[in-house]
Amino acid sequence: MTTTGDAILEIRGLDFSYDAGGAAILSGVNLTLKAGESGCIVGPNGGGKSTLLKLILGMLEPTAGEILLFGVPPVRSRLRVGYMPQYHLLDPAFPITVMEVVLTGRLRGGFKLRYSRADREAAAAALDELGIADLARHSFAALSGGQRQRVLIARAIVCEPELLLLDEPTANIDPGAGERFYATLEELRRRMTVLTVSHDLGFVNREIDRVICVNRTVSIHHAADFNAETADEVYHHHVSLIRHDHTCFCHCGEHDHDRGEEKEPCRHD
Repeated sequence: MTTTGDAILEIRGLDFSYDAGGAAILSGVNLTLKAGESGCIVGPNGGGKSTLLKLILGMLEPTAGEILLFGVPPVRSRLRVGYMPQYHLLDPAFPITVMEVVLTGRLRGGFKLRYSRADREAAAAALDELGIADLARHSFAALSGGQRQRVLIARAIVCEPELLLLDEPTANIDPGAGERFYATLEELRRRMTVLTVSHDLGFVNREIDRVICVNRTVSIHHAADFNAETADEVYHHHVSLIRHDHTCFCHCGEHDHDRGEEKEPCRHD
């Protein structure tokens, strides 16, 4: 079991390309994530975010350099990691109930003919934590996009992982459910290290410690220092950065930005 401050993820001099001698998808990546830290991977489409996540999960191997997860290669530490994929990568019409989806997160040692009482209690607790205990017997296919997202997060945390990887967790979550989701995420961060992939730049202002900007190379910033200028450098074009903590740095009319009169961020109810 790791303790706060221990390095959970170490990436050193990583290069990756899908074909030998082909164009580099990622180049010269160095990254360390410590226990108790929260990170958010951001970057443009095609910049290598999903590839980096697959490398961390051990689904791909580096062309050069190394990745250590809990001090060993990722394939040897998967049982300590919870992973929530993007739900659109799954077949939503597969005939399975919500409870059955979450229970698959307990398949740590391979296929089970029957789940134990402890498995079912853990799955029920995970659903309750995500506020969807009443959906346990519902068909996964019948759920809304936001409900499916919460089911997949429950599946990812049902075995109490030490590292939780979330791929676009806020996609398809309606505004009404969003605040509950963020509150749940803050609770999860108190007991596990959380690394998120998100296209939503405003997400990085939600109690995130480190912003991992991926666009073939990787640059790392403290969340407090991440701003529109930094985002422009990552995306190589102008990006409007809207903070979801209701702090606004946009042209809202309350300040004359062009004349440099904005001294403090403006706040909206």
